[in-house]
Amino acid sequence: MSMVSIGEFSRLSRLSPKALRLYDELGLLVPARVDAETGYRWYAGTQLDQARLVASLRRAGVPLARIRAILALDPASAAEEVRAYWAGAEAEHAAQRVLVGRLVDRLQGRKSAMYEVAVRDIPERRLLSVVGRAGQDELEPMTRELFVHRLRRGGVPRVEGIAGAPFTIYHGEVSGDSDGPVEWCWPVPGDRTAEIAAEFPDLTLRTEAAHQEAFVRQETPGRWAGTAQVEVAVGALFAWASEQGRPPSGGVRCVLVPDPAQGGNGPYVEFALSLR
Repeated sequence: MSMVSIGEFSRLSRLSPKALRLYDELGLLVPARVDAETGYRWYAGTQLDQARLVASLRRAGVPLARIRAILALDPASAAEEVRAYWAGAEAEHAAQRVLVGRLVDRLQGRKSAMYEVAVRDIPERRLLSVVGRAGQDELEPMTRELFVHRLRRGGVPRVEGIAGAPFTIYHGEVSGDSDGPVEWCWPVPGDRTAEIAAEFPDLTLRTEAAHQEAFVRQETPGRWAGTAQVEVAVGALFAWASEQGRPPSGGVRCVLVPDPAQGGNGPYVEFALSLR
């Protein structure tokens, strides 16, 4: 097996030595040999294809965590994952275009067409909830762990209708730089609240008063395309609330509404504001 130095491998792969050291630390591209005394890295010529794939994916803007997942797949599955990433990236770019257009309209004193905002009544209900910190990349796995693995698979019953949809409340900004706080809420049947709450002593049982909420829904089940699309939707909610003179009560809500066409799976994701 022919070996090349990190400098030569950098030239052949078009990855800087700094990038190669980072990818080694992350387990994306581990050297074939590391000198025990000097720590100098040596690469096999057979690693060039993988290195060039990593370089191409990074130039396409694929996040490192997603690259790690792609490298673990067979070629056909990896191709599908790359295609899915790019479809999401294009949707996010389209949403950014809309967001920028609306920002320009606002700065120039013009009103923009927004997402359609609707209003619904939410009755008084009992909630199992927990407040925690979650950054942008942590929110989805933490939500899945609580809602799917612990509560749904744990047999906690669902309340019928929209009032029974689990939701999160953003009490603070959730982004790559900010971690909330976030409150996860699961409505529980009124006749079994004490019994269910006893099974989850780490969760808080609280009562939410009846209220109205304004909401916007995405067109198809699943996640929103990206942060720009979410920003446009949430901006539409706040603009509507201001125009209608309906002050929000609390933070933005992300409501996971089961899709009846998929047997209750594949939720629609709605963003909502509780109204005073």
